[in-house]
Amino acid sequence: MAQHQIEDPKIAFAYLRPSCVLLTKEPTVANVEALSGHLRSVSDGALQQLQDYILFPLRFVLKTPGSKREGLIQAVIEAITYVLENTCVQSWDSLRDLFSELCLCLCSPKDPGKPATTSEELKMAVLRCLDTLIHSAYGDIVFKLYEPSMLPGLGAAVSLLLALAEHEKARGVQTASLKCLLSLFQQCDCEEEHIELGRDERFKLGCTLATFLPGISRALSLVISGDVRQGHAVTVKAMRVWYKAVGLVMADEQLQKTDNGVAAGDLGRVGELVVKRTPSWRKTTSQRLALVLQKIISCTSAHPHWRVRLELVSLSHFLLSHCRQSIGECVGPLLEALVGAINDEEPEVKHRCNAALDEVAQMGQTNNKQDFTDIISENLHSLASSLPRLMRTSDDQRKLFVLNVFLGYLKILGPKVDAVLTSAVHLERISKALMQVMELDVTDVKIVEERTLTSSTDLRPDLHQIPSQRKYFLYFTDDKIFSALRKICRMLGYYGNLYLLVDRFLELYKESSVYRKQAALVLNEVIVGAAGIGVEMDTSRIDSSGAKRSRTNQEDLKSSIMSIIEEYISLSNWHLPTVSEALEGKLESTTSLLSKSPERSCLQLLPASKSPTLHQLNSNIWQICIQLEGIGGFALALGTDFRLLLMITLYPVLEKNGDESLLVSQAAFSAMCDLCKACDYSSPKELVIKNSDYLLNDVSLNLARPSIHPHAARVLAVMFTHSDASLLPLVADVVQDVLTALDLSYDQRAPQFCSVLHSLMKALVRWFPETIGCQKTPSKDTQDKECVNLRQFLLDYKKQKELAEGIGLEEEDPNDLEVPPPTSDEDTDGPAEKKELPLHIQIVKDVMERCIHLLSDSNLRIRLKVLDILELCVCVLCEREDELLPMVHRCWPALLHRLTNDDPLAVPRAFKVLCVLGESCGDFLRKRVSKEVLPRLTSSLMKQAEVSARSGPVYTHTLAYKLQLAVLQGLGPLCVKLDLMEADLDRVIDACLLYLSCRQPIRLQEACLSVFRSLMDLDSDLVWFSLNELCCPVPYEPPHPHLLPVTLSGSHKPRNQFTDNVLTLLQESDAT
Repeated sequence: MAQHQIEDPKIAFAYLRPSCVLLTKEPTVANVEALSGHLRSVSDGALQQLQDYILFPLRFVLKTPGSKREGLIQAVIEAITYVLENTCVQSWDSLRDLFSELCLCLCSPKDPGKPATTSEELKMAVLRCLDTLIHSAYGDIVFKLYEPSMLPGLGAAVSLLLALAEHEKARGVQTASLKCLLSLFQQCDCEEEHIELGRDERFKLGCTLATFLPGISRALSLVISGDVRQGHAVTVKAMRVWYKAVGLVMADEQLQKTDNGVAAGDLGRVGELVVKRTPSWRKTTSQRLALVLQKIISCTSAHPHWRVRLELVSLSHFLLSHCRQSIGECVGPLLEALVGAINDEEPEVKHRCNAALDEVAQMGQTNNKQDFTDIISENLHSLASSLPRLMRTSDDQRKLFVLNVFLGYLKILGPKVDAVLTSAVHLERISKALMQVMELDVTDVKIVEERTLTSSTDLRPDLHQIPSQRKYFLYFTDDKIFSALRKICRMLGYYGNLYLLVDRFLELYKESSVYRKQAALVLNEVIVGAAGIGVEMDTSRIDSSGAKRSRTNQEDLKSSIMSIIEEYISLSNWHLPTVSEALEGKLESTTSLLSKSPERSCLQLLPASKSPTLHQLNSNIWQICIQLEGIGGFALALGTDFRLLLMITLYPVLEKNGDESLLVSQAAFSAMCDLCKACDYSSPKELVIKNSDYLLNDVSLNLARPSIHPHAARVLAVMFTHSDASLLPLVADVVQDVLTALDLSYDQRAPQFCSVLHSLMKALVRWFPETIGCQKTPSKDTQDKECVNLRQFLLDYKKQKELAEGIGLEEEDPNDLEVPPPTSDEDTDGPAEKKELPLHIQIVKDVMERCIHLLSDSNLRIRLKVLDILELCVCVLCEREDELLPMVHRCWPALLHRLTNDDPLAVPRAFKVLCVLGESCGDFLRKRVSKEVLPRLTSSLMKQAEVSARSGPVYTHTLAYKLQLAVLQGLGPLCVKLDLMEADLDRVIDACLLYLSCRQPIRLQEACLSVFRSLMDLDSDLVWFSLNELCCPVPYEPPHPHLLPVTLSGSHKPRNQFTDNVLTLLQESDAT
């Protein structure tokens, strides 16, 4: 802008006249731009006086018939906009004419009802000019636009702007057209000054816009529900235009008056356009607006952009504040939309919603104290009725919004939820809706497949709580939906009558197995909510006296929890089958044990002859998991008061901790962690130890009643896992009871007792770690110090060779060989003063006695478990050779049978036990392994090597491959521990050489390399010679001509399948 502007109108006229005349004669872009430049040198006051004169040539260009370039029209429009921005339109004729001319610039010449196909820039310029024109209207002349006689022209403009908003692809044009509509309706929210509308002006505006309301609603609803890609700004602006227009037409204060405007007869045909806002028209319009509103709410309530959701709150608040009586059919949806935003993740939306609800609630109480509460209660009932249908048919975003609305109603009602629930109809609707909505999907086969091969009983006692399992529901997948359902249940528990709710949902729990899991879920959350845990209490709107703490008496809470727990842990709901008998084979499952008891009829819903289906097993697993989660939640709700309930709950929880289903076991461990947190125990270990007295008493009693309490052994196993050595003196008698029961009923209950003994042995290994691994290192240290001189080396070599060949050994009595004679017999007080064994050693010996017999059991799973127990027993007894060697001697025949003539699954496990035995009593086993084990193992390896060399990739999944791999991985360390000599080493080397072939599977080659690396520690010369016999990479020339050349059989062999691995080993041998 020029530094000095012309203030005198006469001088300004003289200054602008040439440009105006030239533009009139030659309408070009250059002339328009010249005039625009001159205009910026004239002050606003001068422009105001010369407004008509300046606008004339510009309007003349627009009126000139014929086609004009868009650039010219745009330049003219921008010049007019500049004039209007700096002046006021004081003449109605000028306002009307400019309004019409600008509208003509937007519409198509051939079809005036549709927008012209001009450029985006031109449309933006015209819309901006139109908006400026409305803002520049002086005084009340703008209200002449809303006279009945102007209805056709105004209607054309509104239709044109709506068409641009609906069909235009450019966001800028859409937003500009919507802004023009706001200005045209005198509802503009820009920063400029606006005319204050009086009551009469608002009434006139409402009467006029009533004519266009159907078209406005139709077009804007399409814009609001349009593609998300149009941007949130367009949606927000369209929503604002719609509710501002509706607010003007349907305002309560306006509809109380009657329309006594100009008679229709005085207007001619234009009178047909005038709408009379009669009561019948009001009712019909309200019904139609309700349909539009439902569409708008469905599209915006879960919109991804928070500003759209914020505008929905503003829409609801505005219409409820101004049009509540006029749009009675819309009050319900508006409240629903407002309530649905009460839990919005955006703080600003939530804050605005809270403020709006406060104001609306106060308005309702001012008019009629019960009005607002009644509406909320009716909406809650209606929503509960339609909730199952909505959850089945809507998408996840819509479902989440509906649940947030439900939760919002409860928050608004606050303590009055109790009064609502006393209505049997409301309680029935809400409870049945929750049952149907929260139905779990139990079809996943993985639920049953996930077994506790590494269960929570194998975890460390101080392990932190594991995450809770994710539940899968039939009608939704989003975790946010489940979170909203949990909040609803907690809110019911917090504000509702606890006894009423517990009785109702326990009734549903007992009524049908279909409702059982859902009812348990609801009960769990109701109790937690009643305790005030996880309840948002910041919006008690109806009754501000609601307390911020739990509204339920502690004794009432404890009484309700007791009744729920008694139902949960009853035989019919706790001892449900979680494992199919088909999966267990001959192993008796929970179902088969229970089927023998008198209580069988109450334990299964199915006939005794039918085994449970996959669906039923999944359902049982989830039911138990939910009940365990409930017990943990109840403990957190009661806090330290729950200590009194540990006597009835801890035993069942430990029982499920040892369950074979992974989900059940994990849920039980999580419940244990909750019990620790609630009852002030530092860890599950402390929980078990501090309560071990009555736990062991229950275990001891229940071991004698296997038909009624088949899982007492599980509890004992879990106790071993979550405790320390201080439990051992207390549990010693119970262990003896277990061993006695095993002796009396090993054919029926061996699997369970073996699991207990396995847990006991793992616990002993953990409790007494100082006894493990003491025998592992000395032999290697002494071996490094051998061969001090040649003479000693030869003497040792001769002795070892004689031992290997059996010279000098008394073979008449092999038992004397294998069990070292007690050297203390020379002492006079030897037998009489034999030391008493430590308790854990005695227990291990007793367990090992049973293992000797069970190693030959016909059940493969029992044999595998016994082999694991035996391995742990050896670890505990490794320092006590006097006790270990006789037991090894006794179990050797059965172990040998497992090694040489058993199922392919058992042989690797038995070989692992042999390796552990080799570490602890290698000298004792050397001859036995040499004569009875090695020949069969090596022959099996050689025979199977041909098969594996020809096999494909599928072979690595076979049992034969796994057996080969296990033997090769353990064979090297075993040979070292047993200190095998030449003949045995030759046999091992011959068997393993075949696995150096590159045709063997990679892991077998790697395992074979590890065998040779171990054998190098025993006899590196033998290994070197064997490898060179197979492939000799370097010719060995004699150092003197008189010496004969050394020729190895592998010297002149071409490169073959063994070359790579042999060269690797020879290089490693040379490096050492």
